[in-house]
Amino acid sequence: MLNLPNILTLSRIVAIPLLAFLLWWPGWEAGYLMAFALYCAMGITDYFDGYLARTSGTVSKLGIFLDPIADKIMVAAVILVLAAQGVLRGPYVGDAHVIAGLIILVREIAVSGLREFLGGLQVSVPVSRLAKWKTTFQLLALGSLILGQGLPDWNVMVGMVEANVPHTVGLITLWAAAVMTVITGWDYLRVGLKHMD
Repeated sequence: MLNLPNILTLSRIVAIPLLAFLLWWPGWEAGYLMAFALYCAMGITDYFDGYLARTSGTVSKLGIFLDPIADKIMVAAVILVLAAQGVLRGPYVGDAHVIAGLIILVREIAVSGLREFLGGLQVSVPVSRLAKWKTTFQLLALGSLILGQGLPDWNVMVGMVEANVPHTVGLITLWAAAVMTVITGWDYLRVGLKHMD
């Protein structure tokens, strides 16, 4: 049961409190750089746990159960802490960037509930290519937002506004992920509605 892929998945879950702790202190640049390194390491284990499970033929029910949970907990923790610490803030719209994070969280919860409902009906909902792109943009966005706090002097002028490069990339890709989240969420909901009375 506790094969290498499952250990990698569990390591991501165990690392989440440390990641949240490192993100809790805005202005602590070294902490955010450590958080970025940890976040990247967690992303790498996310890739390798699935790859190793498939190539070694050790796909397990525990792994199938834990992998999406680990991903969702990590994303939710990062979004919540960044929102709480005022990192989801930018030029022109201020705190409204929190809405993009909220859209992602609502979709994750709704799709998890929908998958549980459909699982009881023995209906499988495959992950679409757009959903994979959504995940990629989401992970890139959060990593960029973390890096922006670790490198606060990496700025450029955008019109009359001085913008931090990774932070700005993070906000743009967060909104792109939010748009894809709505589209893929609707796709899952349409499948679910066909099986509801």
